Amino acid sequence: MDVAAEIKPFEMMIGALSKLLNDGEMAACGTLSPIPASAILQAKHTHAPNLTPFIYGDLSLRLTEGHLETFAAFQRGKVDVFFLSGVQIGQNGHINLSVIGDYRKPKVRFPGGAASNMVYSCSRRALLFAPVHTKRVLVKEVDFKNALAFDEGKPTPWRRGHPSHLVTPLCVMKFDLDQKKLVLDSLMPGVTLDEVIGNTGFDVGINGREIPSYDPINEEELEILRTVVNEKVKKIYPEFAKQMWG
Repeated sequence: MDVAAEIKPFEMMIGALSKLLNDGEMAACGTLSPIPASAILQAKHTHAPNLTPFIYGDLSLRLTEGHLETFAAFQRGKVDVFFLSGVQIGQNGHINLSVIGDYRKPKVRFPGGAASNMVYSCSRRALLFAPVHTKRVLVKEVDFKNALAFDEGKPTPWRRGHPSHLVTPLCVMKFDLDQKKLVLDSLMPGVTLDEVIGNTGFDVGINGREIPSYDPINEEELEILRTVVNEKVKKIYPEFAKQMWG
C-alpha cells in the first residue's frame, strides 16, 4: 500500500503530532480538540506506552471538579505538553482566539481564549496545530493576543516552558527559541516548498536550508490509528471519528 497516497491530511497531522510526544510525559488537550486527542492516543499505542493522556471531555478521566481540576494540574506543573490552536497563529507563536480586525470594531468576533494564556504559560511545552494552512491563519502578527508564546516584557514567575512545533496539513514548523519565531522544519508528503511559502503569511525562515519531506505515519501506525485509536476517539468525538473513518 502506498501510505502517502491513501492517508488523509488530518491523519498526517495526527501522525506528526504523535511523534512529537515522548514516553513518560503527561499530554493534555482541551475541548473540541479531536486531532490532538487522536495524536495523544496514537502515541500511547505506539512509541509512548507510558504517556499519560489528559483529554478534557474523555469520561474515563473522571474529573470531579471539571475545568477547575484541569487548571489546577497546569498550575501545579503537572502538564508536560499542551496542544493549542487559534483563528490566527503569529510568526512569534502568539495566538488569537477573539477577533479578526480591530477589537472594538471587529470584522468577526469569536468566543475568546478562556484560559489559553494560563495553560500556554504553565505547560512545559506547547504543540501548536492549524487544521487549515492559509495566510489568514498563519500571520506575521495576530490581530489580538489571547495567549503569548513568551513574555514580551518582564518575565512572569509562572511561565515554565515554550512552544515547540506547529503542525499543519502542509508542513511541520519548529519554534526557534533564539529568534522567538516559527521556522519551516519539514514538508508533508506531496507538498512543495512553494506551496507552503504561498500559503503562509510570514517568512518561513529557510535561509538556504534544505527542507526535507517528512513521512509522518507508516502503514502499521496507520492501521493502529484507524482501529485501536478510532475506537477510543468514537467515545469522545463521535462525529469526528465518523467523518474520518466511517
